Amino acid sequence: MATYVYTAVDGNGKELKGKIQATTEDMAALELRKKGLFPTMVRSEIKDKIAKRKKNKSAAEMKGFSIGGGKIRKKDLMVVTRQLATLLEAGLPLIRSLRTLERQNKKIGIKKVLGKVADSVEEGSTFSEALAKEPRSFDRLYLNMVRAGEAAGAMETILGRLAAFMEKNAKIIGKIKSAMVYPMAVLIIAGGITIFLMVFIVPRFRDIFKDLTPGKGLPALTEWVINASNYMQHNFLVIIGVIVGFIVVYNVLYRTKYGRLGIDTVKYRMPLIGPIISKGSISRFARTLGTLMAAGVPVLTALNIVRDTSGNEVVARAVQQIHNAVKEGEGIAGPLSITNVFPQMVISMIEVGEETGRLPEMLDRIADTYDEEVDNAVGALTSMLEPLMIVFMGLIVGTIVIAMFLPLIGLIDGLS
Repeated sequence: MATYVYTAVDGNGKELKGKIQATTEDMAALELRKKGLFPTMVRSEIKDKIAKRKKNKSAAEMKGFSIGGGKIRKKDLMVVTRQLATLLEAGLPLIRSLRTLERQNKKIGIKKVLGKVADSVEEGSTFSEALAKEPRSFDRLYLNMVRAGEAAGAMETILGRLAAFMEKNAKIIGKIKSAMVYPMAVLIIAGGITIFLMVFIVPRFRDIFKDLTPGKGLPALTEWVINASNYMQHNFLVIIGVIVGFIVVYNVLYRTKYGRLGIDTVKYRMPLIGPIISKGSISRFARTLGTLMAAGVPVLTALNIVRDTSGNEVVARAVQQIHNAVKEGEGIAGPLSITNVFPQMVISMIEVGEETGRLPEMLDRIADTYDEEVDNAVGALTSMLEPLMIVFMGLIVGTIVIAMFLPLIGLIDGLS
């Protein structure tokens, strides 16, 4: 017997609401008719709660002018996953854990997604099936880890491992970005100062030189700087257009398969930045593959996920080669050496891991090692770039200043 919620009308036309015990909705409606009532709505108590919850959520979203279907950002997903793992470890059921997180989150996007996932689970879907309905928030890596947790009956362990993976991955990506942000910021500042000097300051000196040295030639460096200033003044929009065009072409190329491969190959071979990108990619490869294999995901499926989440076309192609070789019955270490992407130390450690049956543990060790190397490389790069960028800015500004003062020095010498 289940509980059903009903809305009915009696013989006088008065609307009545209540609950009734029955085996099915049809039987509940039949019981109401026997009592002289005319049912207008009969549904199970669980479905009624879900409908009311959806209605309340819609009203709250309209009140807060919420638009869209909701999405959990990667940074927020990392926190939610850690909290969900903690609640499950404490012994709370999955639905109650999801509802708890839904209530405590103030961000509308997170509340919407968690509410939808909880609703799907309450309606009979598995956790992984409910997550699959929200592809904007949960990627293939996340779904496959959850499926492995469901199969093993250790969801809290898998979610804890997944949260740790996301935290370490975010940390390494943050370090790589920080290594690239500093030189970019200095270059932008240097470019801004140069444009300001060339467009606003140099033209004033040019007019002064015309009055002070009529008919006389200027030093070669001064002439070159003034000509460059004239060009920038009269072709400023063209220069801006070239910069914007370069950014657009870069983004368009990066969305194509071969364009992305070419750009990632250049990044790999860049001095200073290249080794950091390479080590970060190796760490991400090892961490992702090790986490998936430790969770019980089949190796071919794990390699496919690693390929799709590598974030680098060079590594993605290497992983595809490994996948094809493993599919033919080979191990991972042999095909890995043919790709020319991974260093010998990584290949040797993976080989030992395969021989001893401790490959996931060995992959985690590789990831930890390369995380430390990225740390050291970023620190070394930052300490090296600071004086280099100062010298670079000094050369640009100094060249312009010297070029402007050379004619004045010549004029003073002539007067003396």
